[in-house]
Amino acid sequence: MNTINTIYQNVLDGDAQGVEAGVNQALQEGIAADDILQQGLILAMDEVGKRFETGDMYVPEMLVAARAMQCGLRILKPHLVAGGVKSNGRVAVGTIKGDLHDIGKNLVVMMFEGAGFEVKDLGVDVDPSAFVKAAQEGTQVIGMSALLTTTMNNMATTMEALKAAGVRNQVKVIIGGAPVTTDFAKKIGADAFAPDAAGAVRTIRELLA
Repeated sequence: MNTINTIYQNVLDGDAQGVEAGVNQALQEGIAADDILQQGLILAMDEVGKRFETGDMYVPEMLVAARAMQCGLRILKPHLVAGGVKSNGRVAVGTIKGDLHDIGKNLVVMMFEGAGFEVKDLGVDVDPSAFVKAAQEGTQVIGMSALLTTTMNNMATTMEALKAAGVRNQVKVIIGGAPVTTDFAKKIGADAFAPDAAGAVRTIRELLA
């Protein structure tokens, strides 16, 4: 098994130490950082997403795989920057104002990074103004998460804030979280709804295509 295949398998297995060792070895072998990223980490996270959607993987396993991928990504990032490797897009993600839940949001962030996107994690309890600022700074996609029905309406408030600031047309907006639905996304004027982290990756690829 070559080094990139080993990295791929270690991501699927959630073996963080194996991923780190594999990435370091691949770099020593002179394999380009971008090849390690695309063929080792991103392909593995695509497979993780597919397995999750077919019910062959569950959230805990997905989290472990995503954390292993991030260990490899941390080593690669300086090499990718030095090599001028472009990201697949700029995304800002946050849990909406009044909501402090972060497990789902954190998983989405890791899955986006695993798919080659440059991600700004705005955290939890995010004020509409922070999403507006992200849009003004050139973010292409805004991802909003809510786990409480009582905070969902702050997604609508944020949409209004984006419009008022004149940046709504500059960004795609994707929303998700347990109580959120496609109908709610349409109602508030978001571009898309994603039911889970794997779906979110597929959706933003479609939005940016």
